Amino acid sequence: MPQPIDFQTDPSTYRHWRIAYDGPVATVFMDVDEDGGLFEGYQLKLNSYDLGVDIELADITQRMRFEHPEVKVVVMTSAKDRVFCAGANIRMLGGASHAHKVNFCKFTNETRNAFEAAEDDSGQKWIAAVKGACAGGGYELALACNYILLTDDSSSSVALPEVPLLAVLPGTGGLTRVTDKRKVRRDRADVFCSIEEGVRGKRAQDWRLVDEVVANSKFDATVAERAREFAAASAKPDVEAGISLTPLNRKIDADALHYDLVEVEIDRAGHKATITLAGPGAAAPANMDEVMALGDQFYLLKLARELDDAILHLRFNEREEGLLVFRSQGDPALVAAHEELLRANADHWLANEILQYWKRVLKRIDMTSRSLVALVEHGSCFAGVLAEILFAVDRSYMMEDEFEGDNRPRATITLGASNFGTYPMANGLSRLDTRFFGEPEAVDAAKARIGAPLEAAEADELGLVTYILDDIDWEDEIRIFMEERASFSPDAMTGMEANLRFAGPETMETRIFGRLTAWQNWIFNRPNATGEDGALQRYGTGIRGNYNRERV
Repeated sequence: MPQPIDFQTDPSTYRHWRIAYDGPVATVFMDVDEDGGLFEGYQLKLNSYDLGVDIELADITQRMRFEHPEVKVVVMTSAKDRVFCAGANIRMLGGASHAHKVNFCKFTNETRNAFEAAEDDSGQKWIAAVKGACAGGGYELALACNYILLTDDSSSSVALPEVPLLAVLPGTGGLTRVTDKRKVRRDRADVFCSIEEGVRGKRAQDWRLVDEVVANSKFDATVAERAREFAAASAKPDVEAGISLTPLNRKIDADALHYDLVEVEIDRAGHKATITLAGPGAAAPANMDEVMALGDQFYLLKLARELDDAILHLRFNEREEGLLVFRSQGDPALVAAHEELLRANADHWLANEILQYWKRVLKRIDMTSRSLVALVEHGSCFAGVLAEILFAVDRSYMMEDEFEGDNRPRATITLGASNFGTYPMANGLSRLDTRFFGEPEAVDAAKARIGAPLEAAEADELGLVTYILDDIDWEDEIRIFMEERASFSPDAMTGMEANLRFAGPETMETRIFGRLTAWQNWIFNRPNATGEDGALQRYGTGIRGNYNRERV
């Protein structure tokens, strides 16, 4: 088997990024090591990137939240002359499998969304300071920042040249952020996305592609001035110190992943992976001082980190396990108490960050292209934030009444106030609002039962699970469902599930993930882009792709 892709990293092992901290301002320098590609066969020239570069950026984004809460402004810039970032490495894309390309685009989107949301979620405003060429995914990095400054010189421009050069599209958020976030006029966006050379100077600002254009001689001073201004205007409270994010305790076997709180069992013959979450081993801390002392060992932070890592591992390294089965075991009252401590102290920076992190982890589950099922068994602890998983999955099954020989506590679901808006989906709605779209009375009925341990009959009456099953039917019904799911086309399942999960309004985020990744998925399969004579294979040869001209 090939070496699995590892999503754990830390600043001591970064090859592509450098960070300088200056009180409330941090500067993140993109300085990609050309010879530091994740795979063989390409060089990361001109600050182009692959998944390895993005894994480091995701780690920077996470550590900025937890380890450096004193930071109010983050400046992203290039450490190389005359280039900001050339985007995703074309040789890498040309040589990567289809599945890797699509998963790479999804992870890239999730990383960008995380630092884009940092201003609203954490009070950390990201600034892109663009000197030199900023093209394709490089401009998409800038677009995800909250403010863009561009040098006014002959070599600095912003561009989305994928359509003319590669026969693909700016599908990791570029098209959507240009229109929805930057509010660029549609016809100008059409021009912008159709030209290789991009747009520079005053036109880039006039078209709202950037926020500010600054003479080269004044650029560095202006960036520093803006960072200070934004930091001074920030409402983010001053925080003296953060907590350390230490390496996860993880062991990978041939057919399993073992963490302290998460176990993953892989059934290759059945094309499924079972993820079991453990409840807390002790009572919730008394206050946030005790949470601070626990640091990354605090139950809900530790569980979130382990679950996040497990989901990413399964996405990239176990691609034939098409069904993810979620289980839990523990005391639901202890889970609820840990979460309520955070909610009661939501104005504390660490409590806020842990809640915001769970929002991102749950979105990661929503966006995972696998069939998702949850089993609410006796002894389970689906309460509050863990109950969100029941509303993220495609189906859920719950044990009803006693099971012969099973002396675990009766299966229950415990709703918390958090299930009604703390962890919104990409569509901006809670998972219960999405589940009961058009049925507000069902949401109200569920809300009236907050804090009550709901056994199977009541959970079924409230619509919180798909099926409740007794001792006689449980094993057979679950087996039949899993065998049926494994028999269906994975492509049909991905399309069906991705459409059904996101009822309700369109947002910039749903458009990025729903429409654009679907289009990118299709385009990456077409010979015009990836065929032997396609644009990705011919890139750099001076010969354009040989296109099939059918419009389909």
